[in-house]
Amino acid sequence: MQVLITGITGRVGAYLAQTLTDDGHQVRGLVWAGDPNTERLEELPIDLVEGDLTNVEDVRHAMKGIEIVCHLGAAFQAGGPFTHDDYFQINVGGTFNMLEAASEQKVQHFFFASTDAIYKKYPVDGLNQPIREDLMPRKETGWYALSKVLGEEMCISYFRSQRVPVTIFRFALVFATDEILNFRQFYLNYWQNLYAQRTTGTAAETRKDLFNHQTEKLVVARDKNGRSYQKHVLDVRDLVRAFQSSIGKKQAMGEVFQLAAPEPFAWETTIPYLAQSLELEYIDLCLFDQTPTFYQFDLRKSKEKIGFQPKYDVFNTIDYALNYRSKT
Repeated sequence: MQVLITGITGRVGAYLAQTLTDDGHQVRGLVWAGDPNTERLEELPIDLVEGDLTNVEDVRHAMKGIEIVCHLGAAFQAGGPFTHDDYFQINVGGTFNMLEAASEQKVQHFFFASTDAIYKKYPVDGLNQPIREDLMPRKETGWYALSKVLGEEMCISYFRSQRVPVTIFRFALVFATDEILNFRQFYLNYWQNLYAQRTTGTAAETRKDLFNHQTEKLVVARDKNGRSYQKHVLDVRDLVRAFQSSIGKKQAMGEVFQLAAPEPFAWETTIPYLAQSLELEYIDLCLFDQTPTFYQFDLRKSKEKIGFQPKYDVFNTIDYALNYRSKT
């Protein structure tokens, strides 16, 4: 099939492009002029079209002859810096342009990349119930999350009014290549910086414990009650499998699916494994006066409707990252 990928030079887009070309699809990518990351696609049989999501004619040109759209392109939190106007023009206006062109082209399937940043995942005591995409209220904070909520609303509107066959994927935090090895919240330095100026109350106790260590170590992070932090993320290999398992499926259209790993990971089991792999020491600390990370997703909907069953838990992701690093 003829597939258009926006954001194709990003770490997710490039991996998706590789996978879809391997599957026999003909892939086109919309890239901005002078994008230095196009070099990572040089070995792939891909048609790269220069243009801008905010330019209507560029988008229409890129959409010609396209059957499947994977709209990943966006101004995102880890990039930039982006202004409020950037988020609106690129994420909201760009998505509008893409939907308009998809409607005109009568594409067979349109995928929109959204994010778990639209959930309020960090209450004071963590979340005790799994997050379900159809039940958890959206509590967007900041322009990135807001722009994605607006994008979702436009997608559903175009599905209902223009019959654009839209599927919304909400990504958990995605790890690709060796990124998990650099996840900041695993490391002592991150917590030392966070607590550096916190010299009163129970936070001062944590600060003292943190600064008792002078060399870099990993940290088993716990909340005030001693419960290990817990997080639900997504291996890029599972992410692209979600696209593979959904393309052309009518039961996926008009739906929102949360994507994540088979299960969440806990610091208390992950850190010892990572420490051994990296030959680093680790410490075990309760982080007082700190909102904990403790949440997971309920993935039953994606399993039941599109047959998505993620394979890669955090230990597999770490092993993959170590193997990738050893080859670069």
